[in-house]
Amino acid sequence: MSKKLHLISLGCNKNLVDSEVMLGKLHTYTLTNEPSEADVIIVNTCGFIEAAKEESINTILEASNVKKEDSLLVVSGCLSERYKNELIEAIPEVDIFTGVGDYEKIDEIIANKQTTFTPDVYLANENSPRLITGSKYHAYIKLSEGCNQNCSFCAIPSFKGRLKSRTIESVVAEVSNLIKQGFKDFSFISQDTSSYGRDLGNKDALIDLIHQIELLPGIKSARVLYLYPSTTTFELIDAIANSPIFQTYFDMPIQHISDNMLKIMKRGANKEKTIELLEYMKSKDQAFIRTAVIAGHPGESEDNFLELKEFIKNFEFDRATVFEYSNEENTTAYNLEQISKDIISKRANILGEIARELMVKSNSKLIDKEIELIVDGKSSEHEFLLSARATLWAPEIDGEILINDTSDLKVEHGDYFKAKVTQLADTTPLATLIKKI
Repeated sequence: MSKKLHLISLGCNKNLVDSEVMLGKLHTYTLTNEPSEADVIIVNTCGFIEAAKEESINTILEASNVKKEDSLLVVSGCLSERYKNELIEAIPEVDIFTGVGDYEKIDEIIANKQTTFTPDVYLANENSPRLITGSKYHAYIKLSEGCNQNCSFCAIPSFKGRLKSRTIESVVAEVSNLIKQGFKDFSFISQDTSSYGRDLGNKDALIDLIHQIELLPGIKSARVLYLYPSTTTFELIDAIANSPIFQTYFDMPIQHISDNMLKIMKRGANKEKTIELLEYMKSKDQAFIRTAVIAGHPGESEDNFLELKEFIKNFEFDRATVFEYSNEENTTAYNLEQISKDIISKRANILGEIARELMVKSNSKLIDKEIELIVDGKSSEHEFLLSARATLWAPEIDGEILINDTSDLKVEHGDYFKAKVTQLADTTPLATLIKKI
């Protein structure tokens, strides 16, 4: 009888890819949703900002409280890498610690019951085992690890290192293998995706990759996540917008718009350049633009905040994520004069309400329009509704579309359809299926 495994993947979808590699290496285990039944519990942690660190620690403690007496509790990932010495001392309930370099050695680490921290950061390739979770048709493809940017608020380079890209050939081979397994929708990710390949001497590597992926038979849709203003070019925007496979989806976290703040944040692109890129994206047919901003970074005056507020509101992003500034060790902002938490929360709440209004406005534009979508299955909202996602949208972060009329069409998970949006239920579009595509 095989042993049981319970894995909790926290944080971003880049972390999810590493979790899927661990699941692939531990394929002889039976997966269980109940940690109390598991012989091995793995918590793949996030250590990006304070809220993520708290979630990771709470999850570890919860797992230690419910695990069986003879089971192993394994903690991996960014938090473990970043605070290895502190965590080993503070949480003796954990049996094994490992960081961001040994995901593909997790079976050996568990067999040896030995804490291991390899200094190199792990980057999955086409030969890495992966058990893809959550979807039978969509997969994330990690292009690189680490980051060459020097943002004042970000500690990622301190524990993930500098940019390390895969070759185009490696990425194409992985996607080809996944297409053979039935996957047809892909999201390409990294810390700074628009810098992909620059460490290998090719500043246009992402453009070249887009053109290579377009040639693969069986792929139906794709998108690029996490563009960086200083490394995004007009040529890259054109390559995405003109692609028959890649969606006209632009995910560029601007973090701020005030020149004063962009300089303090060390973003590498000023207000004029940032707006120029955004306007060029907006000019593309059916463009969908997502961003992220930080409220309350040190140095943000009331005027700077109001400038950001007005810009976010007036530019009319389709989606905007708002983060409260988190003061992180090993960042240049750490020792700057800090803004009070009350002011940070107040500013974030104001921006968050604007972000919600923007989402409603964006979704309202879909009413009475025909769109392409992918059906994910039954909705958690109601047993008679199906959950779907516009092909243009990224999984998990951009929301869902509810299907309340299938037009008696046969529907399976991962099917693509033309559909007509009829109304909004609060913020969520309702749609009627028209035909399978």
